[in-house]
Amino acid sequence: MTDDPPRRRRDYRIVVLGAGGVGKSCLTAQFVQNVWIESYDPTIEDSYRKQVQVDGRQCILEILDTAGAEQFTNMRELYIKSGHGFLLVFSITSLSSLYELSRLREQIIRIKEDETIPLVIVGNKSDLERERVVSRSEAFSISHSWGNTPYYETSARRRANVDEVFIDLCRQIIRKRKIEGWGNDDEIDYEPDPGPDHYHSRRRRGRRRLARRESRCTIL
Repeated sequence: MTDDPPRRRRDYRIVVLGAGGVGKSCLTAQFVQNVWIESYDPTIEDSYRKQVQVDGRQCILEILDTAGAEQFTNMRELYIKSGHGFLLVFSITSLSSLYELSRLREQIIRIKEDETIPLVIVGNKSDLERERVVSRSEAFSISHSWGNTPYYETSARRRANVDEVFIDLCRQIIRKRKIEGWGNDDEIDYEPDPGPDHYHSRRRRGRRRLARRESRCTIL
């Protein structure tokens, strides 16, 4: 009897960007660890690895949860250079956090020299509907102006649409690699991990309070 050939794994780097306090860490923790972070502890850098299956493909997502504070701009540029795809997160309770995304997108395009880089717009804190100041139409208008970038409204607290935003972004990365012929540069032989929720994290935190795509819009 012959041994089965080793399966192939893809490693993709996802960077989570957005203003401070919009819930980037909560979204990431819910996706990776299935936990809700109640207290606000400003992030300098959190790095996670999680194995997922996307359309029958075994993938390892390297997820970098970044600082929202302005003093870490130089670090952010390093993260952008290494990223394959980006979650741009704002809070539906903060109009300024939505406007921040345009600046972040411009920075990504400038650094990557690519206007078709995989992106997902995430309107977080959808459980705070009574405190909403960003209308769905305004957010979707930005999505449309960016070439129909996928837009989701999420609630990290309720774990609503959390998996969907990461899986959508992973699909975009896979599609882009196939179209551009990136090929197998990040595919390696591997032995399956014990379960689908395998993850590894590396974290650094600060205690200071720190100042063309298919159209998709997912609302709770």
